[in-house]
Amino acid sequence: MSDVLLHVSNLTAELGNGERPLRVCDGIDFSIRRGETLALLGESGCGKSMTALTLMRLLPLSGRIVGGSVQLDDSELLSLPEREMRGVRGGRMAMIFQEPQTSLNPVLKVGDQIAEAVRLHKPASNAQGASPPLLKRRLFSGEAEVAERVVELLRAVGIPDPARRAGEFPHQLSGGMKQRVMIAMALAGDPELLIADEPTTALDVTIQAQVLQLLKGLQAQTGMAVLLITHDLGVVAETADRLAVMYAGQIVEQASVDAFFAAPAHPYSRKLMESVPSASKRRGELAVIPGRVPPLDQPFTGCRFADRCSQVMPACREAPIAWFQPNLEQSVRCLLWAEGPARLQRASAAVGVVESSASSLRLETATAPRSATGLESEAEALDAARLDAASALSRSAAAPEGHALLATDGLEVHFPIQRGLFRSTVGHLKAVDGVDLRLQAGQTLALVGESGCGKTTVGKAILRLEPPTGGTVRYNGVDLAAIRAGQMRRYRKDLQIIFQDPFASMNPRMLVGDIVGEGLQSLGLEKGRAARRRRVAMLLEQVGIGEQAMERYPHEFSGGQRQRICIARALAVDPKLIVCDEPTSALDVSVQAQILNLLKRLQDELGLSYLFITHDISVVAYLAHEVAVMYLGRIVEQGTAAEVLDAPRHPYTQALLSAVPMMDKAERRQIIRLEGDMPSPAAPPTGCHFHPRCPQAIADCALAYPQPVQLSKTQSARCLRIEV
Repeated sequence: MSDVLLHVSNLTAELGNGERPLRVCDGIDFSIRRGETLALLGESGCGKSMTALTLMRLLPLSGRIVGGSVQLDDSELLSLPEREMRGVRGGRMAMIFQEPQTSLNPVLKVGDQIAEAVRLHKPASNAQGASPPLLKRRLFSGEAEVAERVVELLRAVGIPDPARRAGEFPHQLSGGMKQRVMIAMALAGDPELLIADEPTTALDVTIQAQVLQLLKGLQAQTGMAVLLITHDLGVVAETADRLAVMYAGQIVEQASVDAFFAAPAHPYSRKLMESVPSASKRRGELAVIPGRVPPLDQPFTGCRFADRCSQVMPACREAPIAWFQPNLEQSVRCLLWAEGPARLQRASAAVGVVESSASSLRLETATAPRSATGLESEAEALDAARLDAASALSRSAAAPEGHALLATDGLEVHFPIQRGLFRSTVGHLKAVDGVDLRLQAGQTLALVGESGCGKTTVGKAILRLEPPTGGTVRYNGVDLAAIRAGQMRRYRKDLQIIFQDPFASMNPRMLVGDIVGEGLQSLGLEKGRAARRRRVAMLLEQVGIGEQAMERYPHEFSGGQRQRICIARALAVDPKLIVCDEPTSALDVSVQAQILNLLKRLQDELGLSYLFITHDISVVAYLAHEVAVMYLGRIVEQGTAAEVLDAPRHPYTQALLSAVPMMDKAERRQIIRLEGDMPSPAAPPTGCHFHPRCPQAIADCALAYPQPVQLSKTQSARCLRIEV
């Protein structure tokens, strides 16, 4: 029997009409060995998910496979009739989709959905006790046997109380639980190959660690191979054996994980790694990849990355690029390797000088007096001067040294739980339950924690988008929680928010120019249309979109560009504090780098303060000055970024940081596994809210909520086990 389970050769697939089709996979070649994990890496739009759907023969109606070969063991999948392919799909090959909520049927219990897969793909035993080919289906002799298998699968993926959970609907499960159900369903047919399409993208780091550990454990038990599709380099480093880097429908590099992270060979691969934020890059800008992935409905002649590559040569555009092999474990499509490492070193040295000069030029441009957008009329120059004056005023109006610009004390947001015909209040959901925060002018406070802990509600309560039910919110000494809604209007210009989903936060029927200028009009800051348009043009230039975007609609932009538009909208009214609610969570690492660079530059230029809500610890390490860790409505630890990230003291913070996937093996921590899900804020545990999941809990932890322990002038934590 061959060691290679899946062999893909020259696989080509298209979408759309025949005149100008999208070639989503173009000559794809790779193989996966039994028991191996191959990661498919690249930006959104590169063709990763379409490659997986092509392997499964699940392309949309407009899609077609136009060439190539897909061999699963000794079976040629592209030549199988659809009836036989249905037996392979979900049997020998299974797939976990990116978003479990949209993959599960909302009106069927999860046990019934898994049972359907069990009935279709569980092989029957023949007389000799051996299993027939997996393509043969059978129905179980009794529903009791099916139910037993469903519970067994749920138990195998680590779901507590599996018999009860099998009778629940998808909306009753957390995101991590839903993903585990999808894995259980995929395992129902005992697959030889599991395709996991971004299986942890929407999950918190603790749940992500559990899912990845689960996949690795199941792989060790069953010997199945895994094709892991992701854009998270940390996940690749900790999970995969080999990887393939994909760009514009084509694989540009293949390597073992160790060889790749030691020295990525393709310029695109190197830029991806340089774009990842970390504490070591705090003092400089993150590397960015200019431009966008080219549209796939055009013919390509040379290297597809040429238009975005800083090391491009004329020959790169002239003919298809052949494969070169830097070492035994690595191959790359790049002409820089045509003459071996010597030529690559010369080219890298040359481009290093150019990029250094470009960085110096950007720094000089940023510190030089601005004419805003280079607009030449007297009115435009006056507006530019006013914008600079407003920026200077923002910095000069900052809170005095040692005095917080924003301070919350005992902040509470409790939502009533109402039941019955007369909607009687029977309890309260304590989304935020006594939060104390301090944010200095010109600094960034990161608020981190798992989904559902109350981070977003804190941000909304500070802005009075959710009315606080207790505590104080002092902005420059004024308690925003105590003033009337009409009085709050005067503070709206100082306090702005950037939402997680830029597309959902913009009116799709409005032009970008009107979206960005809406705040200026509603707050009466610019009453004339011509003045508003000039101001909007300057803001769009400031965030790197350009004045031409004013006459376009939100759907015409990429995710990163839409987020820049939202930042311009927040900046329009000259705020002093911006609440950033997961502004980069849905973005590729290259686009994320652009947004983080922009936020950092704007903070340096305008003296802005950020309350940065996130669960991405690498972003926190790069951007934040201080960190507050939140669990079930309360802050459990806070301090400077260096204190909290380098020497966490609370068990929850330690578990959170241990679950973060790291590219560098030397920086990895032993994962602290948290059992179960976060309790409901409607019925929080007695005592320390974390004690039911805490690996260090003692009996006293359940008696009373711990008081803060001051560990240093700036760091404190709430835990009975901490000794100063």
